[in-house]
Amino acid sequence: MEKSKVYKLLSQLNNLKWSLTYKGVLVGLVSGVLVSLYRYGIELGTEKALQAYSFLGKQPVYIFPWLLGTVLISLIIHKLITLEPYSKGSGIPQVEGIVLLGMKMKWYSILLVRFTAGLVASFFGVSLGREGPSIQIGACGAQALSKVAGKNKVEKNYLITAGAAAGLSAAFNAPLSGIIFTLEEVHRSFSPYIFAAATTAALTADFVSNLFFGLYPVLDFLDVPQMPLRYYFWLLIAGVLSGMIGSLTNKCLLSVSLLYEKIPPFSRPMLALLAALPCGLLLPQVLGGGQNLIQIARGAKEDVLMLLVFLVVKLAFTCICFGSGIPGGIFLPILAIGALTGGLLGQIAVWAGMPSVYIPVLCVCAMAGAMSSSVKAPITSILLMAEMTGSLVQMLPVALVAFIALFTSDLLNVTPIYEVLLDRIASQTKAETGNQNKDRALMEVPVELGCIAAGKKIKEINWPTGLLIVSLRRGNEEIVPNGSTKIYQGDYLVVLSSIRNYDEMSHLLKGLCHSN
Repeated sequence: MEKSKVYKLLSQLNNLKWSLTYKGVLVGLVSGVLVSLYRYGIELGTEKALQAYSFLGKQPVYIFPWLLGTVLISLIIHKLITLEPYSKGSGIPQVEGIVLLGMKMKWYSILLVRFTAGLVASFFGVSLGREGPSIQIGACGAQALSKVAGKNKVEKNYLITAGAAAGLSAAFNAPLSGIIFTLEEVHRSFSPYIFAAATTAALTADFVSNLFFGLYPVLDFLDVPQMPLRYYFWLLIAGVLSGMIGSLTNKCLLSVSLLYEKIPPFSRPMLALLAALPCGLLLPQVLGGGQNLIQIARGAKEDVLMLLVFLVVKLAFTCICFGSGIPGGIFLPILAIGALTGGLLGQIAVWAGMPSVYIPVLCVCAMAGAMSSSVKAPITSILLMAEMTGSLVQMLPVALVAFIALFTSDLLNVTPIYEVLLDRIASQTKAETGNQNKDRALMEVPVELGCIAAGKKIKEINWPTGLLIVSLRRGNEEIVPNGSTKIYQGDYLVVLSSIRNYDEMSHLLKGLCHSN
């Protein structure tokens, strides 16, 4: 490539950060409004579901008409997700597929199905959360905006990532978690461009969400006291236990999803909606995402047997709902399962002499542990607990439990749930994204410690055919490399490639620049 074109690319990259910064504000406004409306609808639907099942319990004569309506609605949901398969399930693997594998999504049809099918299903009290769909809704809002504001494919990709950060921020009033989630889970590497866009988008979306729902944290744990060091051995147990329950949740969700493949597609949403009826009549606490279960677990008002029943039923009900493909997430159900685990451990700890006032601490820690072990995003789990509970007092115990749980899941050979789901989507769709585009693809690649490329000169590495390293960023220094330029861990490579298969390019570069 001519040097003039290389320097032109570098100039564009230098201007990109500030372009993304102010465009991130626009993304935050659009995504914040969309997600806030979705969040309001989901909360309203769950509230109405509780009222409906209470009425059916008092007037059982209406159960049969309810069942007929359930069958009809489930067929409508099936039709919607058939028209737009990318709207099924969580939404997070789909966004990762866009960002990491270059898949394409139709933002308008996804928004239509997410809102319609997701909100309708919430009126039946399905055990699904709002966070995964919110992340995809935020990304769709950003993609719609990028059609007008995005200058090129790279900038559009970053804006979609920023939309994902805005989605999580608005869903949980958690802007820091939204920012870190995009780096830790969605993009899986640090980039100043992503950080700039995600920060402004997440903060703006949080502001919009606060206008809708107020300044209160999603979970109020402000009155929880700090646990004394003499009780910290319970945190070690909480880490192992939440790691095991998070791993179990992971495996159950994935296994039930595979079992659903053996039954006709039209009947899958039907099973989830029908399963909601006995739960709503006999155990309404397990309906919805699980925010009420978190409050039950922390309140220490239920005995061990009842908490165990809640835990088992919530896990089973969540697996049934998620495996059906109904649009909905698993963040909040996993947190509820973690909170119940912490509540159970807290009850045992009280029998052993720990004051009951510290049970909420174990609940918060176990929530972080369950999420860390299932999603394998410990930093996001820690920050999410701080922002959702509105308290930084428990940061040390939460971090301790989150990393013990992560270590436990690693020992159990648990694969991150969104990684497995992404692999399934990629294998099913065999999407050739940006791949069919004749334009060259530009991407950033971090060089990790212990990788093949670290410590070698550019000319010493067997790069994929058709690939050009346009720039090497080392700290604040931007280097135009040549064959003799040595690559060190911590460097960022800006790569231009003529390979049409974005997935193949990404895979080859990760093999060279990422440690195994």
